[in-house]
Amino acid sequence: MINEIFMPALSSTMTEGKIVSWVKAPGDKVEKGETVVIVESDKADMDVESFYEGYLATIMVAAGESAGVGNAIALVAETEAEIEQAKQQANQPASQAASSPAVAAAPAQTAAPESELAVANGVANGSGASGRTIISPRARKLAKDLKVDLSGLKGSGPHGRIVAEDVERAAGTSAPVSPTAPAPLAVPAASTAPAAPAVAAVAAASRTSAPVMPHATAQPGQVVALNTLQQAVVRNMNQSLQVPVFRVGYSITTDELDRLYKQIKPKGVTMTALLAKAVALTLQKHPILNAFYSEQGINYRSSINVAVAVAMEDGGLITPVLQAADQLDIYSLSRSWKDLVNRARSKQLQPDEYSSGGFTISNLGMFGVDRFDAILPPGQGAILAVGASRPQMVATGDGQFGIRSQMQVNLTCDHRIIYGADAASFLKSLAKLIETNAQSLTL
Repeated sequence: MINEIFMPALSSTMTEGKIVSWVKAPGDKVEKGETVVIVESDKADMDVESFYEGYLATIMVAAGESAGVGNAIALVAETEAEIEQAKQQANQPASQAASSPAVAAAPAQTAAPESELAVANGVANGSGASGRTIISPRARKLAKDLKVDLSGLKGSGPHGRIVAEDVERAAGTSAPVSPTAPAPLAVPAASTAPAAPAVAAVAAASRTSAPVMPHATAQPGQVVALNTLQQAVVRNMNQSLQVPVFRVGYSITTDELDRLYKQIKPKGVTMTALLAKAVALTLQKHPILNAFYSEQGINYRSSINVAVAVAMEDGGLITPVLQAADQLDIYSLSRSWKDLVNRARSKQLQPDEYSSGGFTISNLGMFGVDRFDAILPPGQGAILAVGASRPQMVATGDGQFGIRSQMQVNLTCDHRIIYGADAASFLKSLAKLIETNAQSLTL
């Protein structure tokens, strides 16, 4: 029998995927559950496994090319004798291929078949439909080279995924995990919120380093095709235009926050983590800012997951999520953030690590931007745009003038569920925390 491998749906917004690389070559033996291809979705690169045992007969979509979700990208022959037949089948017109008795019946082109969706979801969530642990291709190859038995190995990757470092530790070729290493992020209960995609404002992970933007290499008069991540941003922003929003600005004095940052920066704490922690603690008091709209009403989230927009070096942006940010200490939060950014820029995030945000921060202060408005991400109620902190001449409480460092923040809100008084109250609470009680961020 000849079976088809289809382009899976790796996220709820994915309509097509790009082949990053084929792990298997035509003629290679394929085991059931073995990774055969790596696919780029709109946010990350994912392993796609075969649900069939046999031989990879022919590749229908080459590396670097794209295919719609549900389209066949390769054929797997059950026996070596059927490889040639599969190659002929691949060259037949679609109408003939559909009627061939040698090929398993294909589903409608508008959706991936159930088995392939299970593959995609298994890769994304860290385990297959049968509960089997997912192993990265590099880890699988390393285990073979080092003769490590993977059957009883516990993975340290997202949701128990076995990665190369786990294999190295099992083989005794690397140092044990430091007790200060960040623990895997806790996964909240599944939310009914739509996926929270990247926002339109280009953002930075910190105040100290700016990403290299791809536009610098474009030539005058050149037309550069959008990559999959940029296309996702376009779709999301078009969707955002349907939401009635309003914006509220606020000046926050950062002198106390800046002093705290200087004290704990040598311990690995980032300004992004401090801002995320401050926002998360403020959201505890203002849950409406962490809610989202649906036709059924206002949906209040059960956890506070803060997304922070990060610019990608090859174009587009993504919003890694600090899950349960109000529950983590500032040091764990900083370690988690650094890990998220590193894996985001290498396209190794799992879907829940970029789509589970309930509130987003977009920080352009590192570019020297004083103030800007951010576009509301679909599926969220609010996004905070953070400008640069600068010395300002201000009137003090005793009637004198003094120099204070201040940053401008602008809050964009969904007016269907959040009103002006809600936004103003949230910003007042955030300012009070940063200005008078910044030390509480370390507790």
